[in-house]
Amino acid sequence: MRSALILLLCILGAALWSGALANNANVPEECCFTFNTREIPRQYIREYEMTRSDCSKRGVILVTKKRYRFCANPDDPSIENIMKSIDESKF
Repeated sequence: MRSALILLLCILGAALWSGALANNANVPEECCFTFNTREIPRQYIREYEMTRSDCSKRGVILVTKKRYRFCANPDDPSIENIMKSIDESKF
């Protein structure tokens, strides 16, 4: 009887745990909540990624040559120029 109870508790725990993991599957990995406001030289930036549409704020993640990542405002003209320059260098 005792082993049946332990088995039942283990099954219940596994079911609850897998349900919790499934609920967190659609959470965005990286969102921007604040933006870097300092001027960034283009030569330091290696690539960029747009944040996912389910983030609360639209942003762009800039990646430096040393692989540092930081958020920037995609509507900022200087950031738009950096993104355009990176896009043109890929061709």
